[in-house]
Amino acid sequence: MQDSTKESIWKVIDVSKQIIHWGFVPFVIYLGMTRSNPRPSLLKLISPLA
Repeated sequence: MQDSTKESIWKVIDVSKQIIHWGFVPFVIYLGMTRSNPRPSLLKLISPLA
């Protein structure tokens, strides 16, 4: 494999790790909001005192 191909693969892997790292918790919150019954409002998620 060429060095440029290896470098491109490593860049894709690094970006994928960052996306998974920063996107996991918001994804879980989204699933919880859309799959629960009754569905909570976005205001209650942002402000627990509302």
